[in-house]
Amino acid sequence: MSLMFGKARTCNIVTVTEHEPSECNIVILGAMGSGKSALTVKFLTKRFISEYDPNLEDTYSSEEVVDQQPVLVKVMDTADQDGPVNCERYLGWANAFIIVYSIDNRNSFEACQQYFETVTLYSKGLQPEAPVILLGNKVDMERYRQVSKADGAALALRFGCLFFEVSACLDFLSVQHIFHEAVREVRRETERSVRPLFISEDKSAISLSSAPPLTTCYKELPTPSTAKLVTVKSSRAQSKRRAPTLTLLKGFKIF
Repeated sequence: MSLMFGKARTCNIVTVTEHEPSECNIVILGAMGSGKSALTVKFLTKRFISEYDPNLEDTYSSEEVVDQQPVLVKVMDTADQDGPVNCERYLGWANAFIIVYSIDNRNSFEACQQYFETVTLYSKGLQPEAPVILLGNKVDMERYRQVSKADGAALALRFGCLFFEVSACLDFLSVQHIFHEAVREVRRETERSVRPLFISEDKSAISLSSAPPLTTCYKELPTPSTAKLVTVKSSRAQSKRRAPTLTLLKGFKIF
């Protein structure tokens, strides 16, 4: 279940000076009404919103500490209306993907396969791998459940990704864990993609009278492309505060 698939074009989680956190770009995908914005707001503010503009797409940032290491988490809350459309805007930017469905909406679950296929097709053959998390939302709607936990686990197993179920309106720590787990997976994939320097010596037999002195040969395997940071300009000013806050649209209801 913990095997990952998909490979992003570049790795934007990079090593910087000890006074600056690394960055990790996370894209939230899923059908309209699956709760993507509610999950994003919950992670950033610990609050739950019941109403929001489904046509709004924006990118937010929050300074987090994951396993005692600071990281600047950037979250793109996408607003696809009818499945994956104009995916180039996030495919090359993302370090990790969270694909969301609502457990009380079978159609939202079936739409997840389109996102899996889109990410897989785009990232085939690229390094490092971009981890994907399948997330069933709205477990507070258990009595209206249309997608069993076994169905979610089976889809995740099929595409080789992590799987969780949460509720955006309930426990904050469960939602935070999902985003932090995405950061951990990106770090693991980044470490695995770094190829070491191999040192070998020519140990063939030589003649003391005719052969030249023994020399050491250093061979370095090709390294991945230089990481590049991508700046995403959203329709609204991105948050630049140290403490995670979020500017909500007019008409949001906060509970």
